[in-house]
Amino acid sequence: MPAAAREEALATLERAGLVDDGRVARTRAEGLAARGYGDAAIRDALAREWIAEDEVEAALAVLEPEAARLRRLVGGRADPRELRRLAARGFDPDAIAELAEFAPEP
Repeated sequence: MPAAAREEALATLERAGLVDDGRVARTRAEGLAARGYGDAAIRDALAREWIAEDEVEAALAVLEPEAARLRRLVGGRADPRELRRLAARGFDPDAIAELAEFAPEP
């Protein structure tokens, strides 16, 4: 298929609402956040899927704030192993450090 025809077909699908990178980005970001991933991991996953940076940032903007997701996931059990796991899942290191600093001693 010639490039011009491919571009026209894609534009037609976008106008019809059948191709919507913003919707894909939001849905994927929500799913990853629900599975316990932080913003950095979500940003990286969406970039690997060739979603434009502005769509990625818009998708992250509608999520529950990362710090709130982090506190909810930890739920008072901020042991070092759990904090390392959350760091590996793309949560902000400063937010993790702050959470560890204010966690009650076991």
